[in-house]
Amino acid sequence: MPINEVHLTLQDSQEKMELRMDFFGLQECEPGHSWGPGLRDAFILHYIHKGHGSFRYEDQWTRLEPGQGFVIFPDERIHYTADEEDPWTYSWIGFRGIYAKSLLQRGSCTPEHPIYSAAPETCFSSFYNDLIHVRHHAGGDIHSLGILYKVLGDLIRSAPAPAAYTKSSPSRDSYIRKSLRFIENGYSQKMTIQDIAEAVGLDRTYLSGLFKEHFGVSLQSYLLEYRMRRAAELLRNPELSISDVAHSVGYNDAFLFSKMFKKNQGHSPRHYRQLL
Repeated sequence: MPINEVHLTLQDSQEKMELRMDFFGLQECEPGHSWGPGLRDAFILHYIHKGHGSFRYEDQWTRLEPGQGFVIFPDERIHYTADEEDPWTYSWIGFRGIYAKSLLQRGSCTPEHPIYSAAPETCFSSFYNDLIHVRHHAGGDIHSLGILYKVLGDLIRSAPAPAAYTKSSPSRDSYIRKSLRFIENGYSQKMTIQDIAEAVGLDRTYLSGLFKEHFGVSLQSYLLEYRMRRAAELLRNPELSISDVAHSVGYNDAFLFSKMFKKNQGHSPRHYRQLL
């Protein structure tokens, strides 16, 4: 069966989103059909509808069955192949974004443990048809992103229950969540990395390391990215001046804001607005 894969056309505002979907697909594989060994440049979640196959990671082959799936992580060497007697049919969804890795980790999927088993009554079996249904509708990109979030939410729901944390020893994820809330509520103010660290009760270097581990960027870079994404959204409002936008994302100096925006987005705020 030919590969049915759909690639999405991204809007400019989606290029640096916390999470975005790039493509999705479905394939009924021929006996022995394989991919790899090789690398991919996106996160790709596969779900097995029927049949069997094997997935190789860390030099070990694991046989998989319907109701299971696997996640491909960017730049991780992988290899997978359909069974010779009962080849699998699977669907997949490819995505990127600074939240992608941490959401997968919450679903107990990591490069070291990329295999999952879907819980009953989840959307894994239907996400391909759901995405086909909404992609040509008005607001289809938003509906598609909602389906991606639902898939990841069901992955988290399917994950084994984590060991309980004591109140005296908060989880590392809780520090990340507190930091994100602090940034979301205060990015429009003059906020420093030290302010964030003090708000969550951690050393700034340690907290920045947690962000690097979860999102692949330092806390400083995350804060800058967040402000610039928000600025890009605000620039769509023609009633706001460049100075208004700068102040709205925590910059008192419009010149410094313009410099940072151009470095981050590749265009000055004025040019970016002209391209909209």
